[in-house]
Amino acid sequence: MTIAKLIDQTFLKKGAKEEKIRELCQENRRYGFRGFCVLPEHTKIAKQCLQGSGIKVTTLIDEPTGKSSHKERMALVKDAKKAGSDEVDVVMKIDDFKNGKYKEVLDDLKEICKILPTKVIIGSGYLTDEEIKKASEIVKTAGAICVKTATINDPLDHSELSEKAKHVKIMKESATGLLVKAAGSIRTMADLELMTKAGADIIGTSSGVEIVNEAQGVETDIKKDDRIVE
Repeated sequence: MTIAKLIDQTFLKKGAKEEKIRELCQENRRYGFRGFCVLPEHTKIAKQCLQGSGIKVTTLIDEPTGKSSHKERMALVKDAKKAGSDEVDVVMKIDDFKNGKYKEVLDDLKEICKILPTKVIIGSGYLTDEEIKKASEIVKTAGAICVKTATINDPLDHSELSEKAKHVKIMKESATGLLVKAAGSIRTMADLELMTKAGADIIGTSSGVEIVNEAQGVETDIKKDDRIVE
């Protein structure tokens, strides 16, 4: 498998023009990433642009901590499906989980997982090691395809990637049979290798182009912008 096939290239900038999404879809085609992760408002155009490419369109739902009601979350996922999304990355209801409302968290995710293949973001930077284990077990029971570390505004920054790698290992051991997606400040080949060695199957990053080019010894010729938010 090529490095690009490990990567869900990510663009989560609000207010982006359609022209920008089209440009990034062409970039995705050139590099052949596993997927393209976008906000709900960009799902339809991304699907149109990537039709027939084999690249999965993933919609991020209810960032950063899953505060919306179950009804609102269900509506968001159904809308994503209608817009053509192949998968959803859904944030677990982190506040409920932290308050021990495990049944509510599980019931919410079970219904969501029936709509589309679901990668559940547990927000590992907010959790203790024991909570990461518990959350991963809930995600598996809910019927998700993948458990994911983080999304926008996770407490772990670049200096703590070793801690994130430890989280990935716990998730892999606690949700056997599920994919594990690592995301959040993964910007270099070394970062990617740290995560895959810990057990990550998918890498969520806005720096996919830079990582693939680095692996191939090619200087990145695109201008850095403010896309790097995951």
